[in-house]
Amino acid sequence: RRRRAIRGHHGIAELRVLPGNVRYMKISHFDWVPDETGAVYDDAMRFLKDGDAWIIDLRGNGGGTSAAPHYLISHFLAAGTHDFTSLAGDAPPELSRALDHVPAGRLIGKPLYVLVDGGTGSAAEAVAYDLQQFKLAEIVGVKTAGAANNNKLVPIAPGFILSVSYGRPVHAVSKSNWEGVGVQQSAPCTPAQALDLAHAMALRKLSDAPGATPEARVETAWARVAVEARLHPVAVTPAQLQALAAHYGEPSVGFGEMTVAFHDGSLWLERPNRPTARLSPLTADGVFGIEGSDQLRARLTGKALELLWW
Repeated sequence: RRRRAIRGHHGIAELRVLPGNVRYMKISHFDWVPDETGAVYDDAMRFLKDGDAWIIDLRGNGGGTSAAPHYLISHFLAAGTHDFTSLAGDAPPELSRALDHVPAGRLIGKPLYVLVDGGTGSAAEAVAYDLQQFKLAEIVGVKTAGAANNNKLVPIAPGFILSVSYGRPVHAVSKSNWEGVGVQQSAPCTPAQALDLAHAMALRKLSDAPGATPEARVETAWARVAVEARLHPVAVTPAQLQALAAHYGEPSVGFGEMTVAFHDGSLWLERPNRPTARLSPLTADGVFGIEGSDQLRARLTGKALELLWW
């Protein structure tokens, strides 16, 4: 419970293991509290490290203090890598380099995806831009806010505030930044589809990896069916669904009699001693997802009901 509270306070809103051992992290904003935030990020990065692919969700993240994204990015870059130079007036340029030591270790060599939208700004854009320029991540979603340059807020009597740009970051690779143009996505989609698209891309990458084990290929193939169905819903008419409604099996044999009923525009699976579950079309050849279970599916042929287990 304490870890959940600390993570929420420091901007890390959610950590999840997605099917196929794809590790997901949602960062809602970037805060930095000395002697606290680093330990929270260490835990989160150890969680990510055990995944076979990584998704960092920066949708709606408007930025924050620069210390947190610098700490985050350092996990994906070799120690001492120069990424940004900060320019501000006549002040000497300030170079930003990846930290020499990160307690969780580097996260290098696995597929990485960053989710963005129009609400991704400032320090959050710096993360996406940096990883994109070093060709370490696919940027998934829509163009970001385009807020790269630093500004100061100056009070103007009697009740106004003037925002004055006073500095800008320059990336070591592009020799520029994302001011006014945003971070361009490499995999465009609506913000609502970004997570599913990134997950599908990760699963395809893992499935095609030369060293993937047969067990891993089975797991990624199973997961891809559900993700692809959300991205590209299968069109099934009410008449086609209704034709699959029937009683299957016998009360005293195997799993007992099961009923597939049609109502409210959907098919519902009724099993002995189990709650009724909605069936969602996954493939054109009659495979359905069973509500409440990621490891059980049903195939309806019109004559038989098959239960598929992973």
